[in-house]
Parts: sequence; C-alpha cells; structure tokens
Amino acid sequence: MRQAKVSKERDIAVSKKKLGLALVGLGHYATDRIAPALQNSQFWKLTGIVSGSPDKAAQWQKEWNLAQDNILNYENFDRIVDCPDIDAVYICLPNSMHADFTIRAAKAGKHVIVEKPMATNIADAERMIEACRAAGVHLAVGYRLRFNRFHRQIAEWGRNKTYGKVDYINAIFSINVGEPGQWRLNQTLSGGGALMDVGIYCIQAARYVTGEEPVSVKAQFGPVVDTEKYAEVEGSISWQMKFPRGTYVTAYAGFEHYIDELCIRAEKAFYKLESAFSYGPLSGILRTDEDHIQPIDLPNEHHQLMQMEELGQLISSGHPPPDYASGQEGLSDMKIIEAIYKAAETGEEIYL
Repeated sequence: MRQAKVSKERDIAVSKKKLGLALVGLGHYATDRIAPALQNSQFWKLTGIVSGSPDKAAQWQKEWNLAQDNILNYENFDRIVDCPDIDAVYICLPNSMHADFTIRAAKAGKHVIVEKPMATNIADAERMIEACRAAGVHLAVGYRLRFNRFHRQIAEWGRNKTYGKVDYINAIFSINVGEPGQWRLNQTLSGGGALMDVGIYCIQAARYVTGEEPVSVKAQFGPVVDTEKYAEVEGSISWQMKFPRGTYVTAYAGFEHYIDELCIRAEKAFYKLESAFSYGPLSGILRTDEDHIQPIDLPNEHHQLMQMEELGQLISSGHPPPDYASGQEGLSDMKIIEAIYKAAETGEEIYL
C-alpha cells in the first residue's frame, strides 16, 4: 500500500509539472501528428482546444476530458487569458492565420508554437516576434526535422566539415497535394503553393547543413499542369542558391508526384537521405569512395514527439526555444522565400 501511495504521489507531482497546451485548429496535423505526441509526452498535457467546429470540439472534449472553460472558438479566442491551466498554444491553422493568433495568444500571456511557415510575409513574421517579445512569452516554430537524428547528423557533418567542405546540395520534396478546394491551393490562406508548403524543408536543409545564409537566389516556376487546381498558387518551382563559401544548392518543390530526397556532396564523401523530409521512416547512406557505401544507421522516432519534448523541457525550465526553432529562424526563411518568389517572377538573380 505504501509503495502504491508513493507511486501515485509521484505521478501527481509529474502531472503538475506538465505544461498545459491548447491546440488551435483541429485539422490533420493537430489530430494525427501533435495529439499522438502529447499522449506520450513527459512535459505537455492537452488542456484546451480552439476550433470552429462545435461537433469536433465536443468529440475532443470528451476524448481528452477537457474543462468546458478551455473549449474556445476563433471568435472568443481572447478568453484564453482567463484559462490559467493553458500555458501555451500550438497554432495549426492555415498560414495566413498564424500572425493574428500568435499576436492574440501573446497578448493573453501564452507561449506560442506555430507551424511552419511562420507567416505568409516578412512583415507579419516581424510583428509576431515583436508581440511575443513585448509580452515576455516564448515563440517557437514547428521545425520538426531540426529535432530529428538523421538531420542532426548530416548538419553536424556539414558544419564540422567531417568529410571536407560541402560544395553541392540537391534537395527535392514533392507531394501529391490532393484535390482542388483545399486551403493550400488558396493564395489568401496559404500565401503560396509548393514552395511555402514543402519547399521550406529544402531551404532549411541547405541552411543547417552549411551553417550559412544564402547570398543570392535564382528561380523558375514549373509548367502549370492543371489550370483549375493551380489557378492561384504554383504547383511546382525550382530554385538555386549560392552560399558565401561557395556551396551551390539546387532545389525543387512540387504538388504532383512524390519525390523526397536530400543529396550532399562534400570533398571526401557523398551522403544522402531518402526518404528525407516526410514523416518517415527516414533512411540514408554515406559513401566515402566508390566501393565503400554504408547506411546511416539511426533510430526512427516520432518527429513531433521529439520536437515537443525538447521544447517542453526548455520552456518548463524557463529557457527559450533553441535558435533553430525560434521566431528569428522563421523570419530568415520568410526572407529567402520572398526572394525566391521575386526571382521566379522577374527572371533575375536576387541578392539577399
């Protein structure tokens, strides 16, 4: 009996330490990726939801045993200031809604995790950073691959020049986006097409493998394969980036046909991830010469769980999110994305 009592007291102590999180938007990403991570989290507990669907909200409330006061919608969201057991929000809304709900959450004194891309333009990204700074709350961007072992390994090899300087990177991420009518194909809601949605992973990879920021970009929109589906956003785009120490990057993002690979050529080796950017399982190879090829043998883990655990440990102990998942990191990506679009529209090389 004594052992059972001690165990129960320990469980209560642990649960009190967990940060209360509200999911803002209950679509696929919140439902199928973040919620399962929370079920296994040592640092987070789902304590609230924000949804425009009363039926969906009722289902979540029952499943997660949520307090009625913590069931909010987009109109009464500001009432979150009166929800003391919500410490932070995770914003899983269409891109154009990120800035508004980040700023409103910050004003309510809640920490913010926002999905990538953090905004649809530089100005909104800067407003989000300033709102969180002024309110004294943390702002993190959901760059799940920055918490992934495979991507951390290739970033370490690249930055440390383990196999010499990286001189060339090729990054490709293309998905089957699905049917017309979804928000990703709506310019107002998404801010852009394949580049915004999946191309950002390619941009990120080039930046963290080199440890540098690009100095210039060129870009080309792909052919429009469906004029109805891609009436507002690009279905595909290619771009090239030059980096200060000579690394050259070619990249492609698309909404038709699944392609998912990241290839890195260094002076003494070639390494590749394929699958590289999807939810996994990820895999890779390291080739140090023609006859020596070995797998990059690392465990596959739930991406969002690894992300949430690292962020949760930092925030619960009073520390800010790491630089690679910060608002400033998201702003850097927005600057590159805007330059790529400008390059594709003008046909010019754009200098950053």
